[in-house]
This record gives sequence, structure tokens and C-alpha cells, in this order.
Amino acid sequence: MSKSVIVVGTGNAALCAAIAALEKGAQVTLLEKADEALAGGNTKYTAGAMRFAYDGAEDLIPLLRDPNDARLETTDFGSYTTEKFGADLLGFNDGRALSAEQEALVNTSGETMRWLASHDVKFEPIYSRQSFEKEGRHVFWGGLTLAAENEGVGLFDMELAAVKSMGGTVRYGCAVTDLVTEDDRVIGVRLGGEQLLADAVILATGGFEANEQMRVKHMGANWKAAKVRGTPHNTGDGLTMALAAGAAEYGLYAGCHATPMDLHMADFGGLDLPPGERKNYRKISYFLGVMLNSDGQRFVDEGANFRNYTYAQYGAAILEQPGQFAWQIFDSKVFDLLYAEYRFHDAHFVEADTLDALIAKLDGVNHATARVTLTDYNDAVDIDTQFDPTVLDAKGTKGLVPPKSNWAQKIDQGPYRAFPVTGGITFTYGGLKVDADGSVISTDGAKIAGLFACGEIVGGVFFAGYPGGSGLTSGAVFGRRAGYGACMV
Repeated sequence: MSKSVIVVGTGNAALCAAIAALEKGAQVTLLEKADEALAGGNTKYTAGAMRFAYDGAEDLIPLLRDPNDARLETTDFGSYTTEKFGADLLGFNDGRALSAEQEALVNTSGETMRWLASHDVKFEPIYSRQSFEKEGRHVFWGGLTLAAENEGVGLFDMELAAVKSMGGTVRYGCAVTDLVTEDDRVIGVRLGGEQLLADAVILATGGFEANEQMRVKHMGANWKAAKVRGTPHNTGDGLTMALAAGAAEYGLYAGCHATPMDLHMADFGGLDLPPGERKNYRKISYFLGVMLNSDGQRFVDEGANFRNYTYAQYGAAILEQPGQFAWQIFDSKVFDLLYAEYRFHDAHFVEADTLDALIAKLDGVNHATARVTLTDYNDAVDIDTQFDPTVLDAKGTKGLVPPKSNWAQKIDQGPYRAFPVTGGITFTYGGLKVDADGSVISTDGAKIAGLFACGEIVGGVFFAGYPGGSGLTSGAVFGRRAGYGACMV
């Protein structure tokens, strides 16, 4: 007899769990808190990029929707080994060794991408954000090369199509309110007054980033001001239910994925916009300029590394500044290199022909200190090293604290633009502990029979940050694992 599996959620992790369970012949029902228009959790809000280990272009071509794209002939993808992926994660661990969850992410990332492709989830090179043209070739940087066709919306659509083609059922507007247990085993869920039973329940309900009280409790008062980038429905429901059922807290509850966002954006990523446009409130080209806080001072090394490796921390760093905001400042030399989000119709910025005139327009900033900061920055720029955005070019500053280690150019060519930003929260890092088959682990170290988890609710995957594109891959890796595990009960 086939197993019955309930998946709570419809984001990337949930859909991967459903696909895996359906592969094993299970009867799968997905329960979505949102209505159909807002289904998909945070997935629809992403740019669809997925980081994974690969040896070269030969590993990427089979994953592409269009393997005959003429640009491929002049594209240098490089390689991204499991060793490099692991080293990149270690760079965000604050001295911790790789966790078991991180090891699983690194070592199964490539096979998981191939698995997705086998279900007609296809990808395309991220030419617009992850490559620069150099000597007639498209040179990719930072180890991140592919995104789902049509970004996060496309990933959701393709995965949902796979689920439906395999016989999965989705119910929208069905908020799970509790787990049903019997003899220390989870046997189903409650939807208000309705009870739905199954052999296994998979929680794929995301983190608690949309719950202001939980943010303040676990992360501190500054996080009350954070803009919520994604769905308003990730309010920690699954986490709360699992903990009530005896699950162990696991991972870094004070940590989260954050990113610089337009200061004047609406909460929840702009629900009035098509999902594919919601990412345009990000402001992550800071490496091409400088950021000033309200005191008129720089507060991070904008060129410490490729933005893939810094944006999650710098969103948090902005929230640590007075007033929880900053200004990103650029001159016209880099306008054509700024990501499209800076030209978004709802992007907020000020512009002036001179730097002094621009500074005068920086609301909430100590103008005198800002002028000194920018003068000191310009004077410290290394003018002998050539600017090259395709590599860590070591074109930095001398004697400046904090330094700008790469891509430091003088801000001296008008017109000038400044963009007001704050920190936006995408998802939280603290969650549940799961074992190698996705089972949720209790406070006494045993499996909670019948209960599985995947996606952002899984703790121990990220700590002080992560290399961009790892989040969706993690959802797929642990979703697949939970879907298979749920069929073994």
C-alpha cells in the first residue's frame, strides 16, 4: 500500500519534498496557508539563483533550457568544486567547523541539481548579474552561474508542474494550526476544526522572519525595523508546532539572511508588484561605491569580496547603524554597471551634478562629516591598479579604516547618485534539527516518529551568513531528503 504524505507549504523545499515522495509512489497532499496567488513561500521573491558544485561547463550544459544559446561559445564558467563550496561556507561560520547539514548541502548539491533537471526544472546562465564582459568573453565570477528560468517564479512554476504531473494535490488557504499525535507519533495535522491524517508530515513552513515578536525575541530590538523581503506568511507556525511536539531547537536563532533594501519599500517585498519584480527592491551594487551611515561615516569594507559573499552580512550591518539606514553613493563612472534594480521604476534616489550638492541632499546624515569621509576616501584610493569587476582586483584604499579592499575608484565624476537603504530580512537561520532522512529530532535526541522537516525551518545550515544562491539549493537538498525519508516510515 502506498504511503500518504502531507507537506505543509508550497515553496521550493516543499515542492522538492513532494516530488521526491511522489517518485516513491506516495500519495502527496500539499497544504498552503496562502491563497493561490501568494503560494510559494519565499521562492517567488527570489532571483532563482542556485549555488552548487560543478567541475566545468560540461556539468552545466545538461541543466540548461537552451543548451544551444550562442553566448555559450564565448562564456567562461570556470569551476566550483565541493572544496571551494565548503571553504566558502566556512568563511561564514565564525570559527565553527562545517556542520553535518553543511556537509550534506555541499556534497549533494550537484546531484540535486541534476535530479531537478530530470524533472524538467531547467536553468539559464545568470549573464546579467554574475558575469562581466572581458575581452569579448562572458566571464562568470563568484561560483554562482545558473538560475531557474524566469527566476524564482519560474522555479516555483516548474516544480509545481512536476508535482501535478506526478499526481500531487495542492490545497490553498489551508493554514495548519496543529499537529495530530498518537502514542508519541505524528499522524496528521489540524486545519482549524478539520483533521487530516497521514503516514508522515513534512514541515516546509519557512522561518519566523515575518513575525516581529519572534524577531525581537531571538535577534534583538534592531530587527523590529527590518523590511520583510518575502512572504508575510512565514511567521514561525511550523516551528512553534514542532517545538510544542517536543522538537529540539537547533541552529543560530540570532542569525538570518539579510540584504540591503530600498529604505522606502513596503514591507513584504511589494505585494502589488508581479513576483518577478519584487527582488528589485534589493540594492546590492554597493561594491561599486561606498555606504555612509547617519554619522556620515563608512562602516563596512564595501569591496571585501564579491557581493555574493557579503550582502547577507551587510544588510544586517545597516540595521546596526544609527536609525537603521544608510546611503549608497556612486558616481557616473559606474552607472552602467549598477544592477537593473537601481533603474527600477520605484527605486528611490537623489542625484546632483556635484558631490557637495549630492551630500546636501542626504537626509538624516551629518553633512560635514560625510564630506570629510568622501574626501578621505578619494585621497586613499590606489590609482595605479586597474579596475576590473570580474576579479578581486586588489584596487583598494591605503591607510583607510575601514578599508575598501577591491574595486575602489574615486567618486569624482558627476553626475552623482545616492540611494537610501535599510536592512531587509529574507529568512531566519534558527530552526529544527533533522537527521539524515529528514526526521525531526526531539529534545532527548530521538526521532519524532512521522515528522519531517526541510527548507528554512532546518537549523544548522547557515550561521553568520552564506554565499549567495545557497538558500534555494539547501531547500532542494533537504526537501528531497525529507520526501524520500517520509516514504520510509
